[in-house]
Amino acid sequence: MEVRRAAERYRGGEPEAGIDSWHAFSFGPHYDPGNLRFGAVIACNEERLAPGAGFGEHPHSHTEIVTWVVEGELTHRDSTGHETRVRPGDVQRLSAAAGVRHVERNDGPRPLTFIQMWLAPLTPGGDPSYEIVPGIADSTPYAVPEAGAMLHVRRLASGERTAVPDAAHVYVHVVHGEVTLGGTALGPGDAARITGARGLEATGTMPAELLMWEMGV
Repeated sequence: MEVRRAAERYRGGEPEAGIDSWHAFSFGPHYDPGNLRFGAVIACNEERLAPGAGFGEHPHSHTEIVTWVVEGELTHRDSTGHETRVRPGDVQRLSAAAGVRHVERNDGPRPLTFIQMWLAPLTPGGDPSYEIVPGIADSTPYAVPEAGAMLHVRRLASGERTAVPDAAHVYVHVVHGEVTLGGTALGPGDAARITGARGLEATGTMPAELLMWEMGV
């Protein structure tokens, strides 16, 4: 298990435009050849947008983009005609496939924070697609078969335990709160990259929310 602390992330965005970004993997001008991906995960970005701030229309291709809103409300528009509002508890996935363009904005009155995770598809190309699953429950994993991955959302009370999936690769990101994992304390923004996970548990040392990617390759 390799632990990456929140403070080790690369800072990006445009603070003067109300955009604050924290990148867990090599990203844009923050090129790190030793931190390009883990399993299928190639990006885990924490984005904080002030009211009225956002990312103008920009392209993506050959990427599975999964978004988890922490607070506030995200406005999404894309070149396939979808326009939605994504709220806390919703899972949004944009399959960029051979190419798609989209806009992400905070059109609400409150600050917006969201976690956006990019996964490499098993096979590039194809037609783009979009899906939003409202109010996903802890017991309902979200499958991204295009990347051979499964997202588990876990909300823990203090002292509550949850199993970490047994898998070739597991990526665990702490959204908020604190947990112990394999005897190691993890706080907000911390992540664990686990290879060959077997019999691991995470325990909330205070109320916490985790995102766990289970990957077979």
